[in-house]
Amino acid sequence: MISEILWDIEKVQTPAFVIEENLLRKNLEQLVKVKEATGCKILLAQKAFSMFYFYPLMAKYLDGTTASGIYEARLGYEHFGKETHVFSPAYRSEELTELLPICDHLIFNSFSQWQYYKKEALASGKSFGLRINPECSTQEGHDLYDPCSPGSRLGIVLSDFVGQDLTGIEGLHFHTLCEQNADDLAVTLKVVEEKFGSYLHQMKWLNFGGGHHITRSDYDLGTLIDCIQYIKRTYNLEVYLEPGEAVALNAGYLVAQVLDITQNYGITNAILDTSATCHMPDVLEMPYRPEIMGSGRAQEKAFTYRFGGPTCLAGDIIGDYSFDTPLQIGDKVIFCDMAIYSFVKTNTFNGMPLAKLMAVDANHQLKIVKSFHYEDFKSRLS
Repeated sequence: MISEILWDIEKVQTPAFVIEENLLRKNLEQLVKVKEATGCKILLAQKAFSMFYFYPLMAKYLDGTTASGIYEARLGYEHFGKETHVFSPAYRSEELTELLPICDHLIFNSFSQWQYYKKEALASGKSFGLRINPECSTQEGHDLYDPCSPGSRLGIVLSDFVGQDLTGIEGLHFHTLCEQNADDLAVTLKVVEEKFGSYLHQMKWLNFGGGHHITRSDYDLGTLIDCIQYIKRTYNLEVYLEPGEAVALNAGYLVAQVLDITQNYGITNAILDTSATCHMPDVLEMPYRPEIMGSGRAQEKAFTYRFGGPTCLAGDIIGDYSFDTPLQIGDKVIFCDMAIYSFVKTNTFNGMPLAKLMAVDANHQLKIVKSFHYEDFKSRLS
């Protein structure tokens, strides 16, 4: 288990997210290949990974950040220092007033919001776009993450474009993918062109959104490059991608420690100092079973354990795992692919401490970037 990493696990004070610079850089270099082949621009979707300790590194490769809310927008503007793009299903007036000075592109989710803020927006001199809904679902079994599901609140359908004045709108944005390959992008892009092609000729840019698993080993870079080049050639548009997962895919871990081992109805429970509901809520929301270094599926290896957290929630269960040798109280385990949609979603339910943020530099040296304490918990309450 431990031999697969090059940093000293014994130096990790659990629970802790550990992000490796070399793994992050590997992903960034793959994204640069797409930029160089197509001339597109690639933005970091901060909703998936917002460890701004690494923003200076990422800014050497990427063109800026995209934000889903005012605080993400400020974070990208203050620490990344390049383009700042923002999308929200709806803006509050005070938010828009704060966003306009710091954003480069601001995307609206409806014509009503655009008309309501149009005068103030245009006076800022920034670039504005509309999120479209091509009504083309390419996902299976993940309705929670499908913006094209019937009744979706995300994006404007084609019928709502009839009779609308697009003066001041410079771009269109669609985001329909989630952890998908380029073939699904090609399918989606064909529908986008069929439905919205006439509007593309009036635009300056098209944003393909996120969900592109570009740095996954089996990702079809050739199809992605063809899609981008086709749009640029056909419509003379600037093309943006805004991946989140692809930037930090497989670039980090969550290290936890076994606190206790108990038995119940033939189930061996290993209670960790890491909670599904507090430290990796996507395990319950998605749901999914994160991989643990050196482990197998239940019963695959000699000793099987059900991993759960220390909260009072009965369903705070991470999953069932097996090992070649018995676990001992005090052992550390390493959850893989924990840089994305992990610490950005953590919480302090039950008064659980937030996990530390740690970085591994290019020479495999560990550093604590951020520790959290009682005051971080208390400051959110009153």
